[in-house]
Amino acid sequence: MDRTTVEIKSRLIKIQFNREYVKENIELYLIALPAIVLIFIFSYIPMYGVVIAFQNYAPGASFLSFSGDIDWVGFRHFQRFIEGPFFFRLMRNTVMLSLYNIVFGFPVPILFALLLNEIRALGFKKFTQTASYLPYFISAVVVAAMVLSFIQTDGIINNLTAFFGADRVAFITEPRYFPAIYTVTNIWKGFGFGSILYIAAIAGIDQELYESAHIDGANRLHMAWYITLPSIRPTIAIMLILAVGGIMGSNMELILLLYSSATYETADVIGTYIYRIGIQGGQFSFTAAIGLFATIINFILVFAANKLSGKLTGTSLF
Repeated sequence: MDRTTVEIKSRLIKIQFNREYVKENIELYLIALPAIVLIFIFSYIPMYGVVIAFQNYAPGASFLSFSGDIDWVGFRHFQRFIEGPFFFRLMRNTVMLSLYNIVFGFPVPILFALLLNEIRALGFKKFTQTASYLPYFISAVVVAAMVLSFIQTDGIINNLTAFFGADRVAFITEPRYFPAIYTVTNIWKGFGFGSILYIAAIAGIDQELYESAHIDGANRLHMAWYITLPSIRPTIAIMLILAVGGIMGSNMELILLLYSSATYETADVIGTYIYRIGIQGGQFSFTAAIGLFATIINFILVFAANKLSGKLTGTSLF
């Protein structure tokens, strides 16, 4: 049998195998189809609008035209942003607030999942789990209103500190307090829902590993450190990759609801700046360039984090 015949037969086997694989998993493909269609319509089709970052776009004008009436400006908007007076502040605040969330917020869902796994009373475990999810489903507007009422000069926090003799502090107008307020609020709102993946990963661990460790004399701390954490390491690695890839996209909605002009020094990020200048100010091309700039950085961070994770943990997205 010559080489050509062997290659043809091997390709036919691969095609037959792929068809059988698709037939066996057709239900899964059908379940995923609506999500794929939505992502394609709302995430990929609008991407052609990024061309306005390289032109002076006016509302109502065409994005692409062959009549020569489009004012192409190249990288002028990117240069304007990088050389602008707010570039350093926006980059610093965006990166720092995201890093605070990663450093202080990323471990919280993992620790919560580990602690929840140690609860043996099923009723109390379900109650704790459900209670931790509730803040996630509360509107960000409501959460921000609650937080702002708590940190008012006559709010519950100042009333409590004043009871012990401390001076009242204007948290809302002090820029130095904003990173802590934002980070704590973000953690409180999302840690319960963020722990779902880790709880699911822990539930899939072979219980015989714990039984063997218990027979060998290991306590709960040892089992959590040597069995649970290594078993959910792939999930942790993937979530960390995604978190690093979102550094340039802080929780703009929450920041927008919590900050004020008095706290721009530590609270103004790329997302809020785009909202003020682009949506309110009508500078669509300029802010499209800023958004594209941030997206490119996020892509580089995801790619680098993915490569690093693949080398260190053996787990990567692609």
